[in-house]
Amino acid sequence: MSKLDHAWVRSQFPSLGLTLAQKPVAFFDNPAGTQVPQRVIDAMGSYFLGANANTHGDFLTSQRTDAVIAQARQLSAAFVGARASNEIVFGANMTTLTYSLSRALARSWAAGDEVIVTDLDHDANISPWLELTERGIVVRRVPVQLQDGTLDLDAFQRLLSHRTRLVAVGYASNALGTINDVGRIAQMAHGVGARVWVDAVHYGPHGPIDVQAIEADYLVCSAYKFFGPHLGILWGKESHLDELRASQVRPAPRTSPEKFETGTKNHEGLAGLVGAFDYLGELGGVAELPTLGATAARAGLVRAMSAIRGYELELGAQLLQGLSSVRGLHLYGLSSVADLALRVPTFGFTLEGKESSDVARGLANQGIFTWAGHHYALTLMDRLGLSERGGVVRVGAVHYNTASEVERLIDALQALSA
Repeated sequence: MSKLDHAWVRSQFPSLGLTLAQKPVAFFDNPAGTQVPQRVIDAMGSYFLGANANTHGDFLTSQRTDAVIAQARQLSAAFVGARASNEIVFGANMTTLTYSLSRALARSWAAGDEVIVTDLDHDANISPWLELTERGIVVRRVPVQLQDGTLDLDAFQRLLSHRTRLVAVGYASNALGTINDVGRIAQMAHGVGARVWVDAVHYGPHGPIDVQAIEADYLVCSAYKFFGPHLGILWGKESHLDELRASQVRPAPRTSPEKFETGTKNHEGLAGLVGAFDYLGELGGVAELPTLGATAARAGLVRAMSAIRGYELELGAQLLQGLSSVRGLHLYGLSSVADLALRVPTFGFTLEGKESSDVARGLANQGIFTWAGHHYALTLMDRLGLSERGGVVRVGAVHYNTASEVERLIDALQALSA
């Protein structure tokens, strides 16, 4: 299934049958969390029925739990292009993982050392680094170019110095959809000996990730953004993880990745994560992905995410053209069809004369689910002058959305703008 079979895709997500006032719901709230395939639901239920136990026991259910964790780690490694499964750390969410690792990293830094963040990012990739200023770490910011919602990389180059220890950057903006050139950013950072922390939470459901190709040092994402349950995933180079000291209880393992996984893991969530990868594997033409080796699993996942990317480029073009036709709608960020390859199909906009929350509420009343507000991109909203104006309406499509849903959205916005 190298080309996306949309009828099959829709059939895999039972919640897409939800109705409101006898109308089907259109899910454009995906940037805050996607719907899940049936096999994710089944995998979590099966875990509770036949494998619910803690780890490393000599009995069946414990051994099954160990197997689930190993599968989830192996498939997560394949998803991001890691060299080995021991480079994968699980946590409650991306935010928790970032806070945990930021503290571990800072143990080897000195007052006056610098971290660079960007004005485009979700606050989960800003606040954990800002807290390090209490230890004397200096945080510098890459400005966003307001005319198109892209980062000013010339300014970034000027910020880099021999004191730069880490650059924290998002793969894609969760508010405007901009895809950052993380590969170029990593090369620039490595030129001064800094490491690179990539927040791939928003990019995760939209295209293939290859941590080797982008030359990242760390990358974080969240399963519930790419059709799985609520948990976070961290990839870090094995040598980087091994050199860090984790905060942990005394009996816990002292080796990576377990030393970062405090307490009992979300085993049922990891079972669901395996189910999500299994779905993506079938989308990529590979049956029973969890039973395959790393190379075959990686190939299937890359095909799936490439097919998703291709479909979303078409859907994104329709969305962009439709939004541009709505009277009084102001779109922020990249707004040309020629720039679609530089963004994901997430669009932030305001409607003249309307509060963003009122627009989202009006759409919700028609069964079209969106979000309004700052979307945790606090600095970006400040730079755009929108913090005191209710932020933006955010419409985010993924591969289970349809052209007819886009038409319905645009018709609804046209009516609200009248």
